[in-house]
Amino acid sequence: MLETGPGETGLIEYKKLTEKELDTFIQMRIRQLREEGAREDIDLTPALRDYYTRHMADGTFVSWLAVDEGKIIATSGMSFVEKPPYFACPTGRIGLLSSMFTEPAYRRRGIAKHLLSLVVKEAKAYGCGTVQITASDMGVLLYTDFGFVKNGNFMQYKIEEKI
Repeated sequence: MLETGPGETGLIEYKKLTEKELDTFIQMRIRQLREEGAREDIDLTPALRDYYTRHMADGTFVSWLAVDEGKIIATSGMSFVEKPPYFACPTGRIGLLSSMFTEPAYRRRGIAKHLLSLVVKEAKAYGCGTVQITASDMGVLLYTDFGFVKNGNFMQYKIEEKI
């Protein structure tokens, strides 16, 4: 699937992630995590490759990429999970937005917003009743402008491996 939209050097091509682009996608995901402040010093590449390969194959992960003159300049990602239905999401299907990253030279040009609209359409087609994200400070404006609403109840518990 391919589509085009405005970009700095003419038209930006938007395409779905395939195995062919996975190495670059993983590198950009790691750059995104570092830019957002991650300091863990482990090699995430094998775990990311395993995750994306399995979930792309079973249809529970989809990504759209922005490409300018053959170079990937922005990424998006949507994982699909299912929980017991609840009032705010009667289907129980949830889209977990991730991997939203745009090369610095291409930011503030509407590329991320277009990628966001593409993966939200994917979530709708999958039957998701809601889309969730843990937004970086940089991304909050993009998501609130799109219509995302903050949920102050989000909490997380990290399960640490005991040796």
